[in-house]
Amino acid sequence: MLSETASREIIKIVGQENVLTTPEERYCYAYDATDLTAVPDLVVFPGSAEEIAQIVRLANEHRFPVVPRGAGTGRAGGSVPVQGGVVLVLTRMNRILEIDLEDMVALVEPGVITGHLKKVVEGQDLYYPPDPGSADYCTIGGNVATGAGGAVAVQYGVTRDYVLGLTVVLPTGEIIDCGSRTFKGVVGYDLTRLFLGSEGTLGVIVKILLRLVPRPASRQTLAAGFADLDAATKAVGRILQAGLTPTALEFMDRGTLDCVREMLPFPVPDTVQALLLIALDGHPKDVAGRASRMARLCKEQGARPIKRAQDAQEAERLWQARRAISPATFKVKPAKIAEDVAVPLSAIPHLVSGVQEISRRRGLPIICFGHAGDGNIHVNIMYDRAVKSESDAAQQAVVDLFKLVRTLRGTLSGEHGVGLAKAPYIGMELSEAAIALQKRLKRAFDPNNIMNPGKIFPPDDF
Repeated sequence: MLSETASREIIKIVGQENVLTTPEERYCYAYDATDLTAVPDLVVFPGSAEEIAQIVRLANEHRFPVVPRGAGTGRAGGSVPVQGGVVLVLTRMNRILEIDLEDMVALVEPGVITGHLKKVVEGQDLYYPPDPGSADYCTIGGNVATGAGGAVAVQYGVTRDYVLGLTVVLPTGEIIDCGSRTFKGVVGYDLTRLFLGSEGTLGVIVKILLRLVPRPASRQTLAAGFADLDAATKAVGRILQAGLTPTALEFMDRGTLDCVREMLPFPVPDTVQALLLIALDGHPKDVAGRASRMARLCKEQGARPIKRAQDAQEAERLWQARRAISPATFKVKPAKIAEDVAVPLSAIPHLVSGVQEISRRRGLPIICFGHAGDGNIHVNIMYDRAVKSESDAAQQAVVDLFKLVRTLRGTLSGEHGVGLAKAPYIGMELSEAAIALQKRLKRAFDPNNIMNPGKIFPPDDF
């Protein structure tokens, strides 16, 4: 419980106007995009690294938890303050501090909206590739803290591939810089990579130095419908082996298509059981040639129909439909457990067919979509939490899914992180020795366990 003394000190640091104290206000920061909820003792909007450092030093003195938070779009409960304390909402720190055209880097604060940065740099003929589905409202800081990916990862990689350096407030209050402005650098331990995906458990990220690339000259988008789910998933491997270098290769099953049907720029026949959404980047002439070969290849794999976006507006409608999938799934059931497992490419057909079997066995609709090009499939277990049998079946389906994924030599989380939701299951993937090492690292950084406690490791396991 946060003491009155500590609360008064925090208000002095950031100003009364940047603190929320009423139960109603604090409840708005008690949850993320999961069903998990815990009300913080205080919600604070810091405006600088120094303010954060003062709050963290105070937390060490008074032993209260500090939970960094971006836009609250996380799907693993990473920003849910399970032990109370202070939620540090970083949305005030939302400046693009620098875009250097010659060095091809951007320096940003953690509260910058990902989609906003993408638009700003594109206006200068540069490109920041990572594009999580929530790019229009998630923050760069949250992307870095969770290791976010997105649709174009198959060609361009994920957030960690674009982070050159960080400024971080450590759990003991010191402010450090790590990484460098250069694309190479091997001086000392790679602390930058250690903070990437650490979910606020090792410090508060306050500045991010990002690598940019030239803006692609052209992009074409195709959609290929398959009457057979197995044929669609097997086509993914053949597309990647053909050397056509797709920028994005997204998979949607029939349940997904039913959720976003009205958003698509063309009707999808009832015979289509799965859709592959494909993007290709590059020089206009090269892209046009690869798109034609891609359409031919899909046809050879049994795709019908195959649609090529006629213009940028039609392509954007397709990608808007893709980005809208997650919220649209609530048409099926009022609640869901959204998992983001990843498997080797050859295992994608086995994953999708295995999920269908889990759906039948547990009596719940399970919707699959996502980044087939890198084996990262979003598995949405749909249920009604008001029906106990469905809630129980949903939890059992999660265990079934994770067992299936590990059998296929996959990972429990491709881009959402561990947070609270996956913490009970990390022993299915990590050895006892690996977990023990990570816990020792956590203690070394955060001896008083004030930074986002209860995440990654189960609360009683630290």
